[in-house]
Amino acid sequence: MTDWLKLFLTAVAVLGAMWALLVVLAARLPAGLLKELASFLPACVTLVRRLRTDPRVPWQAKAAVALAGLWVLSPIDLLPEFLPVIGPLDDVVVVALALRYAARRVPREVLVEAWPGEPRLLERLLGAPARQPAEPEAQGDDEGRT
Repeated sequence: MTDWLKLFLTAVAVLGAMWALLVVLAARLPAGLLKELASFLPACVTLVRRLRTDPRVPWQAKAAVALAGLWVLSPIDLLPEFLPVIGPLDDVVVVALALRYAARRVPREVLVEAWPGEPRLLERLLGAPARQPAEPEAQGDDEGRT
């Protein structure tokens, strides 16, 4: 086997081992902010996959989410990924902003149906649901007089 192939296979094995270690460590995180952040991006990826084919989603929302996905996949970052803790922060912010923009254009029930993660995270991202205006009460007494 040539030297470059051995080096490539070693690099792939090390990268796979590092990803496996990160998955195991993320699964063992105690409940709280870090665990929520560790599950946020995978839940967003699943949400995007589900909304991509939904006819109730307007094209503007699909375009915003697609651009956020390209940002996450892009090798150019505002904060380099190798920085511990803050490396993926720019990705999280861009995804959150794109989802918030898209959420304003997509019916809330469609987003809730498609969200695979904990509903509390989605509610935090979207904000409180808009309240329906209360129906005006009838003026007057029971006899129908005003």
